[in-house]
Amino acid sequence: MSTQHRCWVYGDDVNTDVIFPGRHTYTLRTPEEIAAHALEDLDPAFAAGVQPGDVIVAGRNWGCGSSREQAVTALKYAGVSVIVAGSFARIYFRNCINQGVLPVVCPPLHDAVRTGDVITFDHAAGRIIAGGQAFPIPALSPSVQAILDAGGLIPMLQRRFKGEAAS
Repeated sequence: MSTQHRCWVYGDDVNTDVIFPGRHTYTLRTPEEIAAHALEDLDPAFAAGVQPGDVIVAGRNWGCGSSREQAVTALKYAGVSVIVAGSFARIYFRNCINQGVLPVVCPPLHDAVRTGDVITFDHAAGRIIAGGQAFPIPALSPSVQAILDAGGLIPMLQRRFKGEAAS
């Protein structure tokens, strides 16, 4: 199944403190509060303009810096379910999967789109279509796909343990 998504495009080396400012780490509690501060230091228009289903398209090393989970949850709470980047910081990549946000490595996409462009994401076919071009994307392992299908690691484990308790 293919889906269409509006893009928000950012550059290389966007760190977790820019994605979700550290000054808010222990002061905000609700998803709405956290989402309202997503990318505020990089793109003040993002939190007010992002819509459910929008996609982040980034350059290299997206999510470098601290291991702050709010750098993923802020985007998730804002409605972002996919982040496509040239590369990801290792911990950020894993935090995406754990939070149910699909991280996709596709280096050439960054130079093919601009903020506001619409891309077609066809995970089953292993490609993203942008501007009439097809960009191949890597397949997910079955274990990663199971986590994403469940909405994240915790929801997957909760369902699994709930099922075992009922047995």
